[in-house]
Amino acid sequence: MPENNVSPIDIFSMLSQESPEEAKKKRRKELLESTGIKELFKEGSINVNKFTCVGGQCRLCVKACPTNALYWGTGEVGVTEDLCIYCGACVLNCMVDNCIKIERKREDGAVEKFSKPNDVIMLGEKINVKKRLERVKAIFPTITKYCESYCVKPKDEHDFFGYSNEKADTTKLHLTKNKRPKKLKSSPKALTSKI
Repeated sequence: MPENNVSPIDIFSMLSQESPEEAKKKRRKELLESTGIKELFKEGSINVNKFTCVGGQCRLCVKACPTNALYWGTGEVGVTEDLCIYCGACVLNCMVDNCIKIERKREDGAVEKFSKPNDVIMLGEKINVKKRLERVKAIFPTITKYCESYCVKPKDEHDFFGYSNEKADTTKLHLTKNKRPKKLKSSPKALTSKI
């Protein structure tokens, strides 16, 4: 007869345990709450090329970081991944191109990669252009909506020009009678010879 020394397994307690990813996200959220900075990107990565970095001389990236994710230690710039929000301030302030590389993923799934200050500026400009176009579309109507609201419609033409119905009919008759252009009295050769 088998022994009943086997402890029962509680499935619900196993489900409530956090995965390492969830624990990392929770820790990251707690760290960022203390700084008061909002996290804008779902995921990301930051790499500092230690061979091209001249951080010992400038430390501009360390000073520019809003969350203090970058630090100077043991002769090189280090990164605390849990604090980095992938904003790009370090890349904008770095005096060496392709030294700091950032790859980030937006909430809509778009992946952005940059490693030069010009790339960050162009990316920001691209995003701002999209936002401006959306605002303009929201404020101003499309051409068809504008024409429906403000253009003169054929049935309102007479009211617009101040014609009464009788006067409009006589104006149409007058226009139809005089549609043909007048013929020249003399030929074009005769006109050129007189000049």
